[in-house]
Amino acid sequence: MSDTVNRQILLVEKPTGKLGQEHFKMVQGTVPEPKDGEVLVRTRYISLDAANRAWMHGATYRAAVEANTVMAGGSIAEVVASKALSLAPGDIVFGDTGWQDYAAVPAKHLNKMPKMEPMTHLLSVYGIAGLTAYFGLLHVGKPKQGETVVVSAAAGSVGSIVGQIAKIKGCNVIGIAGGKDKCQWLTSELGFDAAVNYKDGATFKALRSAAPKGIDVYFDNVGGEILEACLSLMNNRGRIACCGAISQYDGVPSAHGPRGVPGLIVVKRLVMQGFIVMDFMDQSAAALADLQSWVASGKLKVQEDVIDGIENTPKALIGLLAGENRGKRMVKV
Repeated sequence: MSDTVNRQILLVEKPTGKLGQEHFKMVQGTVPEPKDGEVLVRTRYISLDAANRAWMHGATYRAAVEANTVMAGGSIAEVVASKALSLAPGDIVFGDTGWQDYAAVPAKHLNKMPKMEPMTHLLSVYGIAGLTAYFGLLHVGKPKQGETVVVSAAAGSVGSIVGQIAKIKGCNVIGIAGGKDKCQWLTSELGFDAAVNYKDGATFKALRSAAPKGIDVYFDNVGGEILEACLSLMNNRGRIACCGAISQYDGVPSAHGPRGVPGLIVVKRLVMQGFIVMDFMDQSAAALADLQSWVASGKLKVQEDVIDGIENTPKALIGLLAGENRGKRMVKV
């Protein structure tokens, strides 16, 4: 990579259906100069998340991504030059740099990260994915020992960690994933008690068989028909942690939303709560201490899916939306 050229991936058109390669193009820009209070960073690993696709629809918890702009995305980056007192060259940071080699970013919008190997863990288990799993399950889902926890998109970056934390807390854990191989991986490698392959087309029946005593906590990453199936099986006073709605992001969403809302929520006295990981960042030190302890003891396995080359970022996101990945997917720049 030349230090005078800034490769950038632009979103050239907002998709109305499925996301495709034709919606992106790579250009060569110039390396920006940081202004006062900013730092110049060199991107090392770009985080790929289903939320990238949601940002194309419109404003969410962040501004929408507009056509003919650098595609937005978080990354682990290294400070190259600094005009801010809080950061120095060589520091490792996390922030929204976009899909490009270099970015000039206000220092106040960056989080300084510890230097560790592998650096990729800063995007997976010790990054947004791990913290989302930790806070969403423990602070929103609030599982108790012996309860049944179900997580959708269970082979993904967040779901795979959710299920393992639930096992650490003594729960019966059922994962929902797409494909026989993923389901086998969840039970044989990650220790899930059961896994349901939604691609078989009989999700409700399979879930009812796997959870004969009902569901106490459901960690929802997908919304749609799978949320509807889980709602029907929730126990009284169950908790639903709403993390994402992957089924709604790419292409045409289902014709109807989850049925049983609000009827089942009322009758079963359910707590259904959406959350964003930033809500809990003031407690991140305690969460990271737990996550690091579990990884060190072998109780929590880290699965990462690293794609090489910034030019492959669009294809890697499209593949993630199609369920190609296991664990956290990222691009090495």
